[in-house]
Amino acid sequence: MSPSQDKKRLFVLDTNVLMHDPTAIFRFAEHDIFLPMVVLEELDKAKKGTSEVARNVRQVSRFMDDIMASADPSHIDEGLPVPGFGNVNSAGDERGRLFFQTESLGHHLPDSLPGKTPDNSILASALALRKKMPDQHVVLISKDINLRIKAAIVGIPAEDYNNDQVLDDVSLLYSGTYQLEADFWERHSKEMKSWQKSGHTYYRVKGPDIQDWYPNQCLHMDGDTQFEAMVRSVDEQGAVIELVDDYQHSNHDCVKGWGGSGKTGWLPAPIHAG
Repeated sequence: MSPSQDKKRLFVLDTNVLMHDPTAIFRFAEHDIFLPMVVLEELDKAKKGTSEVARNVRQVSRFMDDIMASADPSHIDEGLPVPGFGNVNSAGDERGRLFFQTESLGHHLPDSLPGKTPDNSILASALALRKKMPDQHVVLISKDINLRIKAAIVGIPAEDYNNDQVLDDVSLLYSGTYQLEADFWERHSKEMKSWQKSGHTYYRVKGPDIQDWYPNQCLHMDGDTQFEAMVRSVDEQGAVIELVDDYQHSNHDCVKGWGGSGKTGWLPAPIHAG
């Protein structure tokens, strides 16, 4: 390992890393992470829609919001502690910190890289950070091979992002279930359509709530109106969900199941077929 690599590293993340893996900010052990302003702007532009990338971007935003909420925002210039590691490096640092660009770094790229493209802005940030933080080894992380080539041209170490590591903190993993608000049916019933097919009940749901749903996700509601459903599809027209049997209910135990006892009484009655 070179002397520069013995330093604590500061990883500058490209937007495509977070689009590829929303848990990326938790995967750099005791090292620090820096997000240039242009990365935040690109994430904001990509958050709308039902694509996997849009869902990943919204999840990144939720993670960052959680980190902001658990720290003192007045210390944002000092970096916010990133939870979920638990490993300690030789310097005794327990976890890395997340830095946001809070000021103009004011570094100019060489004439060989003209223009103000997002890639060039990220490179300029990395160059400025190397000058501003000489005690840290600045590394650019990007899925874009062309950006890594340009980084090499200006003398910035750059690496691809590989997420084949195991996430140490399993609490960061998404459970695959989503609890609906108690007034979900009331807020969505006007535009909701329902139908039955082969003994199963389906609903097509519209509205802002569905933007984070994805196929095979489990939806549930507790309380007096409890129910469970699976998301079968999501598109620009809305989401299709299918009510599922609750096998914790006595009406669906193994003995009665053989007798074809039918649906349980707590399932919502289908709305008129649309």
